[in-house]
Amino acid sequence: MKTKMFLAGLLAILLGPMVALADPAGDKRAWKTLFDGKSLEGWKSSEFVGTGKVFLRNGTVVLEAGEPMTGITYAREDFPRTDYEVRLEARKLDGDDFFATTTFPVGEDYCSLVVGGWGGGIVGLSSLNQLDASMNETTKNMEFAKGRWYTIRIRVMKGRIQAWINDEQVVDADTTNKQISIRGECRRSRPFGIATYRTTGEVRNIQVRRLEEGEKRPASP
Repeated sequence: MKTKMFLAGLLAILLGPMVALADPAGDKRAWKTLFDGKSLEGWKSSEFVGTGKVFLRNGTVVLEAGEPMTGITYAREDFPRTDYEVRLEARKLDGDDFFATTTFPVGEDYCSLVVGGWGGGIVGLSSLNQLDASMNETTKNMEFAKGRWYTIRIRVMKGRIQAWINDEQVVDADTTNKQISIRGECRRSRPFGIATYRTTGEVRNIQVRRLEEGEKRPASP
């Protein structure tokens, strides 16, 4: 009996750290799920003028084409404002313009990552120094296939915004001493929201996490 008790105690000591590491509550890198695929609790329709329908289907949020925009906005007050990373998956079902433009906080300001704008191919930040995603240093052209899922990831730090689509980094912007803003059309997406423009899109797996200390100040490119 004593041998069994000794072995059980030894096993608990050995496994204890492993259990702690597996505990999301103790993991600083743990992702917080903002949309569970089952309901829109914590979200609301952005109610743009001419908005299309917003509804759930097979674990996704469907944003039907609006005239011109449709979107969802995070309705809780716990979204971080700096030193965080947010990710989501989105795809375009129909239309020829942006299908997952994401508006997010940058300290006291807001910015948007345009995904597939200006006829379907422009990616970039709107806006830096009052220049939108089609006119500033983050402007990039990409092709987006209808029906294909894309993973969008945005990282916000003091003085820098980074973004990836799938595994490709599409934005690495030094925002020091730059004016950060959003286009007027995206005001209803604040503090955090996803929108389409005359395009039907789907969104799923929306998550956010706070950055670890070593991630907050990346080296300048």
